[in-house]
Amino acid sequence: MRQTYCILLLLLMHSMCSLADRTTNSYLSPTDERLQKVFLEGVKSNDLQTIYYSALNYGSRLSAAEKTALCTRAKSLHGESKLNEFEKNFYLIGIFAELKCSPPVASTVISALEAALAKDAATAPEVYFNFFAAKAAGIVLDDAAKLRVVKNLQAILKRDDSLSNLGHAFAVAAETGGNGLLLVDRVEDAIAQADEVDGRMLQFEGGLSVTALVLGGALKLTASQKKPQPISPAQATKFATYFLSRRSVQTAKGVHVLLDALTTLNQQKTITPICMQVIGNGQMQPDDLQVSVRVVDLLGNAVTPALDTVVASVNAKQGGASVVKDVKLALKGSDKTVFGLDLKAAKPSRGLYMADLTAGSFKQSVELKILGRVKVGSLEVGVGDSDSSSAVKKQSVEFPKTLTTPLSADSQQKVVMKVSLLDETTGKAISVHQAFVRFENGKTGEEIVFVAEQDTSKAYKFDMDVGARSGDFSHMSGKYLMELIVGDASLSNSFRWHVADINLKFSQDTMDRESAHESLYKPKKEIVHQFRVPEKRPARFVSDLFTGICCVPLLILLVIWIRLKVNISNFPLSLSAIGFHLGLGAILFLFFVFWLQLDMFTTIRYLLPLALFTFLCGNRFLRSVATKRSAHEK
Repeated sequence: MRQTYCILLLLLMHSMCSLADRTTNSYLSPTDERLQKVFLEGVKSNDLQTIYYSALNYGSRLSAAEKTALCTRAKSLHGESKLNEFEKNFYLIGIFAELKCSPPVASTVISALEAALAKDAATAPEVYFNFFAAKAAGIVLDDAAKLRVVKNLQAILKRDDSLSNLGHAFAVAAETGGNGLLLVDRVEDAIAQADEVDGRMLQFEGGLSVTALVLGGALKLTASQKKPQPISPAQATKFATYFLSRRSVQTAKGVHVLLDALTTLNQQKTITPICMQVIGNGQMQPDDLQVSVRVVDLLGNAVTPALDTVVASVNAKQGGASVVKDVKLALKGSDKTVFGLDLKAAKPSRGLYMADLTAGSFKQSVELKILGRVKVGSLEVGVGDSDSSSAVKKQSVEFPKTLTTPLSADSQQKVVMKVSLLDETTGKAISVHQAFVRFENGKTGEEIVFVAEQDTSKAYKFDMDVGARSGDFSHMSGKYLMELIVGDASLSNSFRWHVADINLKFSQDTMDRESAHESLYKPKKEIVHQFRVPEKRPARFVSDLFTGICCVPLLILLVIWIRLKVNISNFPLSLSAIGFHLGLGAILFLFFVFWLQLDMFTTIRYLLPLALFTFLCGNRFLRSVATKRSAHEK
């Protein structure tokens, strides 16, 4: 029993949390200029589908002449369209019905629609387009016809119950009266297929169009049958968050289904979320601690039924210290969607805060940033010896003035600065995100920036050894502008202060360093790739002597042939024999020419065809010799 109570308690707590979290941080107004621009461009399109969705949302803004021209163009595009017959008929009938075109849709289109309604369709989209085309054309279906449509959908879903088919079926069944009850039991299975994204959003596979089709059809079907809504408040919030994340859609169809889905979801008052957001960026100036909060439904309208009160509690983001608790927000003027929160009496210091907004059963947390103002308590700057432990003589400078006498420092000295930054409201020392000391060369405009470090007393100090830092200045002596830069995301008066002018002299010669600096940025000599220089060839006498020595074996061979009285009478006078020896001689001659002047790649180009010719002739020649030898042995 105790375990049962625990489970019930957890379910109750989850339900309460779900109710409390029914908020989004944005909304989508149908009058948004960007959305209307999409529809405006759509009516100029040559795509029948785009014109249909644009006419539904923008047709009322067109003049009579524009409507007539659009009707004529739609009729022409219908004849040229490559879409399915039932789909393009749906778009044409819908355009003519929305724009009240004259003359009406051709009788051939209506006849084709009536013929399609008289027989069972093969797919759920076909049922959907034919059914709603009939509704737009004013064709009334009796209860028997609607029952046949629902049974046709049941048969289709038995074959293919994809999300797209389920969405089309739900949308049609919602318009068939009591007959739609036959498909209600499919709603729960469809909703169970939703995918969660980042723990914040719910969507169906297929994106915006499928998600809008399935969810919108499911909500309309259950409402028509007076059944409980198929999704919980937490799920409704996650679906709404997904739809709002797709607000950047660029097509007329996408914008239409997005608005239609949000409108359908917005009508489910017991589960739909609302939007509570800070108007502007949530930043407040220290002299104006008023913030405006907009509380609207998903379409930017005042929440209905009207909210009794909107209450806020504000706490510091760091540390959680309470600033105000359960303060009631007041309506600002006649606008029923804007509420004001005034923190002037609480006198909060600068920093980040979280405001917990509560409106009935809705709750939202928003971030607020209270800006502060910084003032310079004191600033001292001076020059001293870098190797001296004695105190540096400093001069005070009053903000925002500049030191009247320029400072001078050489490579044996150091430049020091100490500045105290205070909160203008409390007078206490503060820390900032950015505290920089900037030097700018008065001649070249080159800048060098250093970071000022905060010490234990929260004063910012800067200590620069001129000689050690000469490389940062490219060793360029001269007059420099010295500035203090203070910035912070929580400050409303970040500043850049020209503190003093300073003459810096480095140990290197100024002119030499300037020349080196200029040469550093001049174009370098072009690097051209060079091949290795060939080695020096030997003297002509040495080459000729080596050639003669190489020819001695050939001469010895000729002498031996002569003494042996070589018999060449058996040389076969066939084409293969002659070709083989000519090819072999040509190859040897090519090698000789290669040795004289050719390069390797040119030699290979000539060698390939010679080698192929010699190989073929030699192969044929050797086969003929082998054949003769075999015949002689027999």
